[in-house]
Order: sequence, then structure tokens, then C-alpha cells
Amino acid sequence: MDKKDEIILRQLDVIRSMSENSLSRMNEDFWGTPRTSAKGEGAAAKDGKKAPPTATDGGEGAGQKEEELPPPEKIEDLKAELDSYIGLAEIKKEVNNLINMATVFKRRQAAELPTTDFSLHMVFTGNPGTGKTMIARLMARIYRSLGILSKGQLVEVDRSGLVAGYVGQTAIKTQQQIQKALGGVLFIDEAYALNGKSENDFGQEAIDTVLKAMEDHRDDLVVIVAGYDELMERFIHSNPGLESRFNRYLHFDDYTLDEMIGIFKLQCKKGCYQLADGVEAEVREFIEESNDDGITFGNARGVRNIFEQILTAQANRLAAMEAFTKEDLMTITAEDVFHARGMDYDAPLPAAEEGAP
Repeated sequence: MDKKDEIILRQLDVIRSMSENSLSRMNEDFWGTPRTSAKGEGAAAKDGKKAPPTATDGGEGAGQKEEELPPPEKIEDLKAELDSYIGLAEIKKEVNNLINMATVFKRRQAAELPTTDFSLHMVFTGNPGTGKTMIARLMARIYRSLGILSKGQLVEVDRSGLVAGYVGQTAIKTQQQIQKALGGVLFIDEAYALNGKSENDFGQEAIDTVLKAMEDHRDDLVVIVAGYDELMERFIHSNPGLESRFNRYLHFDDYTLDEMIGIFKLQCKKGCYQLADGVEAEVREFIEESNDDGITFGNARGVRNIFEQILTAQANRLAAMEAFTKEDLMTITAEDVFHARGMDYDAPLPAAEEGAP
């Protein structure tokens, strides 16, 4: 295998890995923080931190020795991580409010003072790619740090992970996910899809099972439901049990263009890539053009897709070169961005030739 083939394979491995992560869980945040999910465990921990272990399943894994939990993270470190996230200004305020309320709640309990009912269950609303899963994962870690949850893992599901096709199976399937989530957070994405559209739909059975678990395990289970604004409003108000248990809403705004550029540059930093002179403006134009429909583009998810397209174009360019340096491997050029957009690229003339006839 010559050097050219080696670099092509290396670049394709990077792209393949990123694509597999995107397909296995489209809600993965762009920082790649630790994740334990019913849809697939994964992504590498940020800054080398180990992800909280998955709760032992009450089914096949019953009877096996449970993995020893690492010590809770320091709340100061978690707050610093929250502050480091791009955008999410209003969400950061709300999460800090929750941290303060939970801290005082626990201290009043420790002092044997009366406490008012304090619901930790939440509704996250907003378009895809706005950081809902990322914040749900962080909240699980925060609640463990505060001693509210015993394990701090996130179990992410959607309708397909809860609802079965035959009578009596949905409650069993839902209960399996609840068992995995005990001690942590059960995150139900696109929860409005549980609202049955026919008498034979079993979504209501899943809702009833979750509501019962929220009551039975109120001291060691948090449920967060997420989805589009209007659909989530209808979903919560469709059931008195949901209304009474979910009274805290966090709305996730779309990212601004500047914030999406920041996300792109963060992806470059993580992957040891650098933008050639003037290329940031080309990337900005690419993102702005692709984001005509914010919902379809998918915010941070759309930025990640653009990043992968540009890496593919870079790999194609390098493969056509006779030789290249380490700097070439790290550099994203205007040609890469143009080709990722499906456009022809005319290299600018050298300065000495610009005025030539």
C-alpha cells in the first residue's frame, strides 16, 4: 500500500466513524460527551472523562455483579462544563436555577426541615440539533453530583423503544427501559409520538407505565420528554397525569449563524484540522445557504453533516496529489468547501499574475 492509499483509508476511517455515530444516535451532541443510551452506547468521553456506567438491567443481566460506580463529579466542574457550551444562554440560566433549587432542597431535607414538592421531571422543546440530549445527559450527572440520583446515567428512547406490536408487550418493553434508567434519567425523544392515532395503538400503555414508574420510583428516577414545541404542548395537555407531573419547560432556541460557525470550528479543533486563510468566510456562506430551512438543516446536526462533507472533499483532493505533508492533512482549503457544496473551484491567480493580460 503506497502513501496515497494510506491517507485515503485514514481519511475514510474518520468519515466512516463520524457517520456511524450520526446514524446510531442522531441526537448526539457535537462535543461528544459520554453517553449511555438504549439506542446504542457510545461516544468517547469529553476530556477523557469516563461515562457513568449503565444501570443493571433487571432482565438478562439480573444476578450479575454491578459495576462499581465512580465517585460523583464536582458540581463546580459540571457548572463550568455547562458554561463552556456554545450558545444556550437561556438554558444555562434555567439549569443553574435548577441546581440552586435542588441544592437548597437537599439541605432542607438534611436539616429535617419541611420541603415543598419539587418536580425534577422536565419537558424540553425545540428543533432538532439544539442540544436537548446533551443537556439531559448533563442534568443526569448534575443530579447525581447533588445526591438526588444514585447513578446518573442517561437512557434515551423514542416510541420504537417503548411500544410493542401486541397486547401486553408494551408494558414489558417499557418497563425494561425504566429498569435501565433507575438511578438516572429516562429521556423520551419525540414523546408526542406515543399519543395513539387509533384504538389499537399501544402508545397509551407506554405512557401509563412511565407515569406509574414516576410515582413508584419518585426518589431515584427523572423523566425528561422532548420534541417540537406545539406537538409537546398538545402531548402534555392530552393527559391529566402528564400535566400534573411535567410542569417545568425548557425551550431550546435555534443556534445563530455565529454560534454554528463556533460549533464548526470546535469540530475542527477536536479533529486537529485548521482552516486555510479566508476559508472561514466560505464555510459561513455554506452554512447560511444550507440553513434556509432551520428545521431540515438541524442546527448543530447540520453543521456536523457539513463538516463531514468537507472532510470527504478534502480526502478526494489529497488522493489526487503525488505527495502531501502533515500540514496538508490538517488543512481545509477553499477548494474543499467548494467541492463539498457541489461547485467548481477556480483557484485564484498568484499575486504576480493578477495584473497580467
